[in-house]
Order: sequence, then C-alpha cells, then structure tokens
Amino acid sequence: MKSFRPERVASVVQAVVSDAIANQLNDPRIERLSSVTRVQVSADLEYAKVYVSVMGEPSVQRRTMAGLCSAAGHVQRLVAQALPLRTCPRLSFHLDESIKKGAEMIRLIEETMAQSPVRPDTPGQASDQDPGEGGTEACGPEDQPAGGEADVSSGDVA
Repeated sequence: MKSFRPERVASVVQAVVSDAIANQLNDPRIERLSSVTRVQVSADLEYAKVYVSVMGEPSVQRRTMAGLCSAAGHVQRLVAQALPLRTCPRLSFHLDESIKKGAEMIRLIEETMAQSPVRPDTPGQASDQDPGEGGTEACGPEDQPAGGEADVSSGDVA
C-alpha cells in the first residue's frame, strides 16, 4: 500500500520554503521572484529536494542558489517548526530550469507557427475518415482507460 505521507510532508515543506523566500529571508543574494516549483521527499522522510525556479540571468540564478544554501539551516528550522515530526527532512536546494525550458519551447512553437502557412479547415468539408474508425473523440465507457481513470494529462474530460 502506497503511503501518502511523503507527499503531505512535501506540500508543507513547499509552503514553508515559499513563504520563507518571499517574506522571511533578508539575504540580498536571494531573488524575490524565485519560486519553489516542487519538492521531493524520500520515502523515509530523511531528505527533501527543493527545486527552485529563478528568473533572470545565470549569474542571478547562481547568486540566489548560494544565498539559499547559506540560509538552509534557518529554513530547515522553520520547516521543523511547521512539521509535527520527530526529525525534520534535510533540505537540499536544486535549480529547476523547467519553466525556462517551457518558455523556450513555447517561443519555438510560436516561431514555427508564424513561419508555416496557415491552412484553416473549412466547416463544410467532408473527412476521409469514417466516424466509427479510430476517431479521437471518446463517447462511451469502452473508450476510457482501464480502471475507470480519466486521462487528465491532456486536459480533456471524458
């Protein structure tokens, strides 16, 4: 049986670290527009990897990470006060570039879309595909994934 305790601890750690970055840390090296994107807590609750996204130049990112690493003890004390555990997970800060990579990917897609000719589909045009053969629309329970779970990764509601 899967334990949800590491996920609950991770959510508390994320909230406390986010609040500390925004309101409590007075280190001038730490960029105020930093955000905690995710936290991974080990199964034994001993370690917590805190992924931080920092917008700006690489020098600003390095400076912010250095400031967070030097304030790790203070932040860990804040986390320990918020968690009702015997031991507090040991925090380690990691730079998360997923938001930066996502923004770059969106820019590349928009650039490619601007270069390609636009071919709008006309509403009255007939399709070559038979509606009953391999369509993308789900209309019944047999079209849903096994176990009755809905596919939420694409945002479609079945």
